[in-house]
Amino acid sequence: MQAQLAHDAADWSSLIQYLQQLTQNADSKNPEIWQKREHMLELAIEVLENGDFQQRWEITKVFTKLGNIAIAPLIAILEDEDAEEEVRWYAARILGEFQQPDTIASLVQLLKTSDNQELKLMAATALGQMDTLAIAELTELLAEENTRLLAVRSLAYIRRQETIAPLLTVVEDPQPTVRLAAIEALSSFHDERIPPILLKALDDFATPVRLAAVQALASRADLCQTLDLVTQLQGKLFDLNEEVACAAAIALSRMGSEKAADCLFSVLLSPYSSLKLQLEIIRALSWLETATGLKYLQQAFAQLKLERLWQEIVTVLGRVQKPDLTPIATEILLEILQSQHPATELANIKSASALALGQLGNIQAIEPLILLLADPEPSVRLHAIAALKNLAPESAHQQLQQLANDTAIKPDLQTGVAIALAEW
Repeated sequence: MQAQLAHDAADWSSLIQYLQQLTQNADSKNPEIWQKREHMLELAIEVLENGDFQQRWEITKVFTKLGNIAIAPLIAILEDEDAEEEVRWYAARILGEFQQPDTIASLVQLLKTSDNQELKLMAATALGQMDTLAIAELTELLAEENTRLLAVRSLAYIRRQETIAPLLTVVEDPQPTVRLAAIEALSSFHDERIPPILLKALDDFATPVRLAAVQALASRADLCQTLDLVTQLQGKLFDLNEEVACAAAIALSRMGSEKAADCLFSVLLSPYSSLKLQLEIIRALSWLETATGLKYLQQAFAQLKLERLWQEIVTVLGRVQKPDLTPIATEILLEILQSQHPATELANIKSASALALGQLGNIQAIEPLILLLADPEPSVRLHAIAALKNLAPESAHQQLQQLANDTAIKPDLQTGVAIALAEW
């Protein structure tokens, strides 16, 4: 009664609330309520046709609660070309929730005939929700140019082994968008038919397709030896598109091999590499989690000329977490601080080094960090104090107290120690 009154007053928000209560509470299976499902369905359709976007969104759950009796009226709305397109869009969305074969034909027909891209996309999404029920219908749509892309995207949504065969038929489609959608969909499967497709796609003339292939192979380190993925990916470091080159660096970092480190290092030092690519390679060398990768970072620090690259190397060294590599990273950072390299004169490099040493947790760094307290730059001293607190607070505090009573140390260090103790 309350729902009907709300309907008569065109109070759609209240009507939604009452319908939700009727279909969700413990009494929704009450015979009296159950017998009035068709009337509730009529009221729900009124909201769908007359409510605003938010009200239509809220009423969708009521349709699914009412069960399969809602399918026929929703299909009627979907097929009504005179109906408001937003209402048809919601009808397609709700029909996808039912996952019933009765809805497939109407959704497929909409894909074939509609000129509204948003409506077609929703129909494709709804078909994707049908799981294996829609695979045969979607496979047929691959044969038609105007429905092929949406059919591929629908098949991608299903994520079942049965979709691999139809997707393989379009990996060389003339449309780059179709090839891209197929590659992205296939990359989620570990199937022996797929890696050869990905390797071939590395040389696709369309940048998005090459990028998708690189990203897909990045997750297949298990095939590194079998397919010689390092060699296959190495060439992409020189790709004309910077995004593809950076993705190749990330992919090589996941191969975890010495050969990958060699490839990355040579491109890092190349004068033709962009700054963005160099930064990505620096991160990739650290992600390899090998001693060789860290040594290459040390060599790169000595040979590269840009302050931004120096800072990135110091930063990634501080993020090393593998127990057998943290001593190596600490040693490299200490050597950098104690060297005559121009970077050691820069406050931000010293600050980043202090922060990195604090993160690595090696007590070997306590004394060098204390020496940084004599630095004239306040930011360097503050980072050194923070690093000492993070590294070994009790031991560092004890050494600072001893130095505070040592009259033989230089005045600038005495001042730094006093400041550190005051802020401890």
